[in-house]
Amino acid sequence: MKALLVTTAVIASTGAFAADYQVDPAHSAVTFEVGHLGVSTTVGRFNDFEGSFAYGDDDTTGKVEFTIQAASVDTNHEARDKHLRSPDFLDVKQFPTLTFKSTSFDGEDLVGDLTLHGVTKQVTFEVDKVGEGDDPWGGYRAGFEASTTIKRSDFGVSYFIPGVTDETEIDVYIEGIRQ
Repeated sequence: MKALLVTTAVIASTGAFAADYQVDPAHSAVTFEVGHLGVSTTVGRFNDFEGSFAYGDDDTTGKVEFTIQAASVDTNHEARDKHLRSPDFLDVKQFPTLTFKSTSFDGEDLVGDLTLHGVTKQVTFEVDKVGEGDDPWGGYRAGFEASTTIKRSDFGVSYFIPGVTDETEIDVYIEGIRQ
């Protein structure tokens, strides 16, 4: 649900960067989880996003920029997805994108500004580097996983709390191609 944006995978701050990477959407995902009526968890994803990142040779410096098309929300239930796109939740006509721009990274925590539903708040993602290396097509890739929990009400989305939990877990799985 307000699910969000999130982003990813890696890193922000200052310093010398080893390389710039473009997010490969075919090998990446942005997902969210919210509780429903105290009896289950609803899982969703965003299908349309783009981003870039860079990180330093020491894996403790970097930067991230990420944009998600809010209308691409997908919970595998068309009626619910239509409601999530409405003014009750994402209000995609007024707020078509969710964005994240990093401000710092210490090797484990990625801090940055998340803009969701027209509200910008600082959030912290816990980041794990999955790996990096040559791909079979002559390129070089790096992958990260990042997670955070936000309160959707902090971003002006309070419809149907507590039926749908205020806390929203966001997970980002990123594979980038070195440019």
